[in-house]
Amino acid sequence: MRGIPGYNKGVNLGGWLSQFECFTNPDHFDTFITEADIKRISEMGLDHVRVPVDYTIIETEDGEVIESGYKYIDNCVAWCEKYGINMIIDLHKTFGYSFDPLDDSDKTIFFHDESLQERFYALWRTIAKRYESKANMLAFELLNEILFVEVQEDWNRIALKATEEIRKFAPKSWVIFGGTMYNAVVTVPLLPMTDDPYVAYTFHCYEPLIFTHQGAYWVKNMPLDFRIAYPKKIQEYRDASKMLDQNLVGAINDEKVPEIGEGFFEYLFEPAIKVAEERNIPLYCGEYGVIDRATPEDTIRWLDDIHNIFEKYQIGRAYWNWKEKDYDISGDRCKDFIEEISSRL
Repeated sequence: MRGIPGYNKGVNLGGWLSQFECFTNPDHFDTFITEADIKRISEMGLDHVRVPVDYTIIETEDGEVIESGYKYIDNCVAWCEKYGINMIIDLHKTFGYSFDPLDDSDKTIFFHDESLQERFYALWRTIAKRYESKANMLAFELLNEILFVEVQEDWNRIALKATEEIRKFAPKSWVIFGGTMYNAVVTVPLLPMTDDPYVAYTFHCYEPLIFTHQGAYWVKNMPLDFRIAYPKKIQEYRDASKMLDQNLVGAINDEKVPEIGEGFFEYLFEPAIKVAEERNIPLYCGEYGVIDRATPEDTIRWLDDIHNIFEKYQIGRAYWNWKEKDYDISGDRCKDFIEEISSRL
């Protein structure tokens, strides 16, 4: 299966231009990610960064361009070029849609409101025009984590239309989009067929969620002090997951799923791999990772299993997350393990 050239091993820069908490630090955008971060990421042997961006950084509520917001993206593009790595602009939130479970906004209206969709297309035209000369090192990810499977058909239509709009300015830039259920890998086969040679499918993987999200405050019914190791028998994960909303539990409730290990991830990815191979469309994992409540040793064991399947099928990926956001690998928790972790990304 072919991958996206230059987007094999990467890391997310979440918390910088998306999901930020700058009210405690007025200099957040200037200091959270700097050239030194990009240099260090390059020195670790990674070949790209995925940069989540909220629309509020680059446009007003009325849709006017915020030039000062684009400057942060411009800086990151320049740093990536300097240190020889590639970059993905991931539109994490758009006007009218947010994946954030802590945001109680309507999660479906965007897919039925043409005015919101036109606003979305206009934003992508602006981005594509601004960076049309960077196709050799800059890719565009249309929108992060669509929630409900019932909007899949509407999202497919929107994604193809947005790609057409981008092509007016950036005919050879990679365009990346995923499915519903928070970019679940099982929804990749539901994505639309396209003969555009610069389109890739994406998914996210945090399986088993009871391990990768242990103690997560944003997961409903998850005790903050809950801890569980990796690997364990799948029944132990099932039993522990009974306290959660079963819609969040994931693949462990599939009766056919193998025991936890490499085979678990291979089984989970198999339908997506099959459709990607049949359509000759690259497959990319835009997010995967383990919460910082887990031990580094358990994180490394989890990374070993998923990494081997990524390598076997040439699936490019970006770890969540570089800095803070409950998943960081650049801070003190991982300082004694960073070489072991980076070798498994």
